[in-house]
Amino acid sequence: MSGNHSTSRNHLNNHSHNHSHRHSHGHSGNGKLTVAVLINILLTVVQIIGGVLSGSLSLIADALHNLSDAGAILIAIFARKISAKQADEKMTFGYQRAEILGTLINSITLIIVGLYLIYEAISKYFSPTEIDGWIVIYIAGIALVIDIATAVLTYMSGAKSSMNLRAAFIHNVSDAMASVAVIIAGVLIIFYQWYVVDVIATILISIYVLYHGGLLALESIKILMQAVPDTCEISELKEDIELIKGVSAAIDIHVWQLDEHKLFLECKVEPVTNNVSIDLAEIKTMLASKYGIKHSTIEVNQSGKAIESSCY
Repeated sequence: MSGNHSTSRNHLNNHSHNHSHRHSHGHSGNGKLTVAVLINILLTVVQIIGGVLSGSLSLIADALHNLSDAGAILIAIFARKISAKQADEKMTFGYQRAEILGTLINSITLIIVGLYLIYEAISKYFSPTEIDGWIVIYIAGIALVIDIATAVLTYMSGAKSSMNLRAAFIHNVSDAMASVAVIIAGVLIIFYQWYVVDVIATILISIYVLYHGGLLALESIKILMQAVPDTCEISELKEDIELIKGVSAAIDIHVWQLDEHKLFLECKVEPVTNNVSIDLAEIKTMLASKYGIKHSTIEVNQSGKAIESSCY
């Protein structure tokens, strides 16, 4: 009993060490993210004023998207801070899933913004107004520079390794693309008076936003629902375990993700005969090297009863 308690305490200590590392890394990028939030809020105000003065819906659409960028980054910062908290006896797995929740919230806001912009674009199509193309181009040009700078700040803060920050990064990249679309619309309005291009640009921006919002929502929901990771195929994993010497069958296999990086497995294995021992360490080595599963609980069944188990 004391051994189990010691193992539990060591497990918590290991989590604490990992979270402390994440915490220090998180603070190093939060300054860049805070700057990105302030820039996006300022840009939103400028774009809304410009959109009202020019009569451009696509410019206002871009402004709303920029505002959602600021919100996305704030959520990313907040989720990162929570995920850096140390594991404890109430939350033995730690708080890493806070970042997945942040991703889900950000992806839902992307979808809501996308749907709203499509609604506004359709309304504008049936009630067209004159648009000042030069104001559109000037403000969209400023927005493009800021969008690129914000995307770079977000990427440098850890977007490559964090799905939470990647959601905020996609917000920024889609905004940069939106600014390009708005500039093109402004040019066509100036030279050809094609006011419908403003509506088309808005819809194209919306479709892009909806696509990426849907992908991120699906990815985060799968993790929260403990779906089998895309990198694992249960039937293939079962075959690989059964190739280990002494294993007759692998049953009750469950694989899930704690967050976007940590994979967990639990299963039962049955020996070929009651007298054959199974090298659980060999199974764990195979799981770690081939599937990236470094946290596993494996029980050895004999005559329907568990006779041995190995955790992590």
